[in-house]
Amino acid sequence: MAHIIVVGNEKGGAGKSTVSIHVATALARMGHRVAVLDLDLRQKTFARYTENRKRFMQEAGLDLPFPSYHDLPEIDPESLQPGENIYDHRLSSAVASLEPDNDFILIDCPGSHTRLSQVAHSLADTLITPLNDSFIDFDLLARIDGDGEKILGPSVYSEMVWNARQLRAQAGLKPIDWLVLRNRLGAQNMVNKAKMEKAVERLAKRIGFRVAPGFNERVIFRELFPRGLTLLDLRDIGVKGLNISNVAARQELRELMKSLNLPGVEIDF
Repeated sequence: MAHIIVVGNEKGGAGKSTVSIHVATALARMGHRVAVLDLDLRQKTFARYTENRKRFMQEAGLDLPFPSYHDLPEIDPESLQPGENIYDHRLSSAVASLEPDNDFILIDCPGSHTRLSQVAHSLADTLITPLNDSFIDFDLLARIDGDGEKILGPSVYSEMVWNARQLRAQAGLKPIDWLVLRNRLGAQNMVNKAKMEKAVERLAKRIGFRVAPGFNERVIFRELFPRGLTLLDLRDIGVKGLNISNVAARQELRELMKSLNLPGVEIDF
């Protein structure tokens, strides 16, 4: 049975698609069979990444490993029973069809609360939540006092994850392994970074997630997307000497993959 990875955060701009693209492609490059579902039915960033990668490979005459992207299947509304949700069936049907032939299914969620995202979280074996290093973004996980020191209580996204955990427990499934990534770290404002680090660590113990390293803010991610490439593809396309920023970004990806602790995965880059 495929291991399901969900990348979710109800706030846009946290780097969900960047994380999804690099995790899925890294797994494919390590020889794993990886299928991807993009639940942002409007933007479809991962779908565009896949199209960009196929076009670049064709133009460059290269054969690079990459995950298989799949649209959600259409469901005949007349086949539903009263009270059933068509989006539940579209997602469950997609996962059921992909599980037998894949080692991993990665689900990239939209930056908003949707029925599809809610259901996807209940399917997660591993949940990755990228979080910008800002108390504005932290507010999605928990309410905090004016000094940034005391946690007043969980917020909307944490409550959704809690509900997903309850659904899995009721179904007899193993608990979600939830990782929060401190993403898009800046080089300045060290006081804010220290406060954020302490707040995230306190919240991790309170509501039960692991803290993992994410990506710093780097231009390379934006530059690679139009060609459908990742950091791990640079040498394959003839980049012989990586600059310091590229080497650091590659190391960040390595640390992220190690932190995920996915079954059967040995990091080889």
